[in-house]
Amino acid sequence: MTLRSRLALGFASVGAAVAVLVGALSYRAASDRVLSEIDRTLRSAAVALAQTEETDRRPASSEVIAQAPELFPGPDLPGPGDEKDRRLILQTVAADGTSVHVGGPDVRLPVSDLARRLAASGDTGESAITEVVVAGRTYRRLTTALGRDRGALQVAVDVDQTHFVLTGMAREITMVSLAVMLAAAGAGWLVAGRITRRLVRLAQVAEEVSADGRVGSEVPGLVGGEDEVGRLARSFSGMLGRIAAARDAQERLVHDAAHELRTPLTSLRANATVLRRVAELSPQARDRLLDDVEGETGELADLVDELVELALAGGHDEAEEAVELASVARRVARRVYRRTGRLVHIDADGSVVRGRPQGLERAMGNLLENAAKFDHDGDGLIEVGIRRGAFVVSDRGPGIAADDLPHVFDRFYRADSARALPGSGLGLAIVREVAEAHGGTVTAGPRPGGGARIGFTVDESRLL
Repeated sequence: MTLRSRLALGFASVGAAVAVLVGALSYRAASDRVLSEIDRTLRSAAVALAQTEETDRRPASSEVIAQAPELFPGPDLPGPGDEKDRRLILQTVAADGTSVHVGGPDVRLPVSDLARRLAASGDTGESAITEVVVAGRTYRRLTTALGRDRGALQVAVDVDQTHFVLTGMAREITMVSLAVMLAAAGAGWLVAGRITRRLVRLAQVAEEVSADGRVGSEVPGLVGGEDEVGRLARSFSGMLGRIAAARDAQERLVHDAAHELRTPLTSLRANATVLRRVAELSPQARDRLLDDVEGETGELADLVDELVELALAGGHDEAEEAVELASVARRVARRVYRRTGRLVHIDADGSVVRGRPQGLERAMGNLLENAAKFDHDGDGLIEVGIRRGAFVVSDRGPGIAADDLPHVFDRFYRADSARALPGSGLGLAIVREVAEAHGGTVTAGPRPGGGARIGFTVDESRLL
């Protein structure tokens, strides 16, 4: 069953439940009101007849019998019946259980066990109301004990007309309930269609992506609205956009990696060919060949390591936590000093950010190692500034040419002045990936007095 069908069924069920409840309460109220009016009239007639007998010492005087029909004028309701159907039937029951018809239509009411008990031993005024069927017609009967062994008095009236009206009312309530249920089902079907139309489109897009793997950046026509479906569509579009961006980045990485790996692999293949004739080479040639192979192998290993670092730079699987940038910078500075002997001066304001510690440490390490590498002949301090989540490294190297500034954070980009130095051109690309993963940006420019200033920031919302 589709979601639309379930919603329509739910609307119909609620509508039916409400209609049945209201109908049942309405029928009960009408039935109770009509029957209570009948019972009130029967009691009034019984009281009048009992008073007459008490005064005259005889069963029901002719005056009361003559006035009895006026005590029950009968409901002015449509249906079969005449004035006779609305006249009172008057009957007395002796203490021994015998009955005498004393007025009204000639209908002999059967004497029940309850009537016999009331006639024989009932207290004065004790009464009971029952319904009895005589000759196919239903009568509502009030039996009242007269007390002191005087038997009981029965007053009854034909209620077929009343039951006919109540049955018709029940039938009409049932029809109205069915109509309400159908109307609720139709309304539910229409409303559910409007609600689920965008969900159906979202499901179709998800199935298309699952079937052919093509990922678009948004779901056309579904991103509007502030309701839950609109929010779902926007989240879904954002997810598709991130998937598309990740796929594009993956394809670029694979393409760039293949291009960069081709050079050392080609050189190694050529050297492997030469190694087949190693016996023909002079000692000096063999040494140069082995040095070349060793250098190419080391470069290939470094490239693979940096590719792995680049793939992990976003650090989306790394849990975020509070990171004190100065503490991470000091740890990286000690590692750079052990490797290069260069001192690092850190000027920090105590910024603490919510981020991924390993990613931030990797970005800081790349910046400091780059500064030491490009100023390898210098002995001055490498300066680090940390202000409100911004990390900037200042070196005293050759600086960055104006033409190279827009490209220094591109993957595998190497300026002409850096081609003679070791590296693959991925270090700053890793810095950019880490910065973007933290909602920040990267910066690069000249340092006053010579050298370069390169750094990154994290989004201010991450400051703690």
